[in-house]
Amino acid sequence: MQRTDAGAGVPAKQPTIGLALGGGGARGLAHILMLEVFDELGLRPHVIVGTSIGAIFGAAYASGMSAREIRAIAEDALRQRFDIARQLFLARSDPVNRLLGVVPRRTALLKPEALLDLVLPSRMPRRFNELEIPLRVVASDFFQQEQVVFDSGELLPAVAASMALPVLFSPVVMGDRVLMDGGLVNPLPFDVIHGAADITVAIDVSGAKRVPDDKVAPTAMEAIVASSQILQHSIVREKLKWLQPDIYINVAVDAFHVLDFRKLDQILAAAEPAKDALRQKLQRVLGAQTLTALEAKPAIAEAVPPPGKAGKRKRGLIKSR
Repeated sequence: MQRTDAGAGVPAKQPTIGLALGGGGARGLAHILMLEVFDELGLRPHVIVGTSIGAIFGAAYASGMSAREIRAIAEDALRQRFDIARQLFLARSDPVNRLLGVVPRRTALLKPEALLDLVLPSRMPRRFNELEIPLRVVASDFFQQEQVVFDSGELLPAVAASMALPVLFSPVVMGDRVLMDGGLVNPLPFDVIHGAADITVAIDVSGAKRVPDDKVAPTAMEAIVASSQILQHSIVREKLKWLQPDIYINVAVDAFHVLDFRKLDQILAAAEPAKDALRQKLQRVLGAQTLTALEAKPAIAEAVPPPGKAGKRKRGLIKSR
């Protein structure tokens, strides 16, 4: 993707990219394909920010893993090790046990830290400063009712806090803060890295309107989870009215529930058009940005003007298209 001055052989500086990965539960598995685009084009984000599942994939990519490695880990976790999580849910499925044991004594079904230990490889860095790419993680402060952005300190607790969807996951306590899912305040946090790079790319997996299926009335759990998604989608719509990223990709994963983690293949297939769109937009925007940078550079004068040419216009850069 790097352009070169054909006359002087001087490479043009490639614009920096800030990548924002939004929250959306299982829909966020589509982020894998978006990361594949960066690898296929040989691009490396200058900074990454993530909310909820976007924070998980953002952390993995910022650690130096390739998109291919992340895809393999996700497939393994969801098809094999994720059975352990399923067993944890089934162990609490008895109505009496759920009523007498879970509700009074627990704030949620699972601890997010435990799930991260289950799905992330042990070689994952433990602190932000050990990452290869700067990362910012968004969570929500329950009592202060505000956004919290982490970019230093311990990594996994910050990611756990960002994904702590109420009811499903218990909050993460850090000092005097009680932290929950970052999607409650900022489901697509491209504004957090606004101005941190030349180009901002935002991947939205919050979903859109859905066509009712045969079962019109949702279950209690579906209603709770879907309510969070309605909130997140509304926040994203309002944000886009006053600030827009340079590249915005709305992935068409509306047909999937936020807990459809076992539909990995279907989600990735549905995200293929978005992958193609991201590739085309990156190529177009980077090409335009680099060309603009070339045109803005001052003309390079020849060191010694040839005889009889001193009064002629100095030679400028030749654009490579």
